[in-house]
Amino acid sequence: MLSNNDILKKLRVAHKLRTDDIIDILKLVDFQITKGALGDMFRKEDHPNYVEAGDQILRNFLNGLIIHLRGPMPKKEK
Repeated sequence: MLSNNDILKKLRVAHKLRTDDIIDILKLVDFQITKGALGDMFRKEDHPNYVEAGDQILRNFLNGLIIHLRGPMPKKEK
């Protein structure tokens, strides 16, 4: 089974995203993360500084990626 870290890595490669791009995508959904904290998620599992990505980071990244690729949702008229 794929971990959240594996999913983030695969999306990063598939969309040719750098660390700065991922940080900018997360900012689209008002989620702040440092380069160091993000880098820890992309380390190998046996590295001492490896951090497991939680569901919250993956959810926010996916929501931000949608906005990044499609643009913000248009406002509905009443």
